[in-house]
Amino acid sequence: MLPFNLIYGKMRRKESDREMKKTEIKLVMALATVLVSSLTLSLVLAESGGFDQFGYNYKARIFVGKADGVDRVLDGKVWGDPTYANDLLVMKWNAEWDRGRKEDWSNPPYDAWCTNEWNGAVPGGSGKVWHFKIIWVGPELENSPYWREGGYPIWGQFEVIMDQGTVIGGGHQWYALATPNGLHALIKLKG
Repeated sequence: MLPFNLIYGKMRRKESDREMKKTEIKLVMALATVLVSSLTLSLVLAESGGFDQFGYNYKARIFVGKADGVDRVLDGKVWGDPTYANDLLVMKWNAEWDRGRKEDWSNPPYDAWCTNEWNGAVPGGSGKVWHFKIIWVGPELENSPYWREGGYPIWGQFEVIMDQGTVIGGGHQWYALATPNGLHALIKLKG
């Protein structure tokens, strides 16, 4: 006959083993719930305006990431050219920019603007650090009432009102500094 303590000890171990199994099952279920919840939350955030895999957040009207993602193709190139792919880029735009793109710029005027801030002073980068401000002025470009002295035309309906930056070993350079230099395009400057 087995002593009482030995029998009681075996029973307690079996009970303890059962409790551990129950605890393990509860823990696995809790972890599975957290995992499913996290995946669901990630999908909800992505659909509700978070950043996509390229670096765009359309709800906030911003791009933040390697320039490689700006063309929506992660291939180590920016529109087929690897020169700037590793540069960091912050690009911002306003609601009028979205409206113009949606309408294919066919229902002017637009108070549309965007900015591009490039940082190529990173490992594998271009070595250039540059800042651009771009506004809509219309297809009249230099003859537009929204044109500002000191800028230059781009993309058929836009003016670069600021283009400045640095190149490693080349110092600071300015290519455009329009006056005024604020982003709102619908400042009537002529006539």
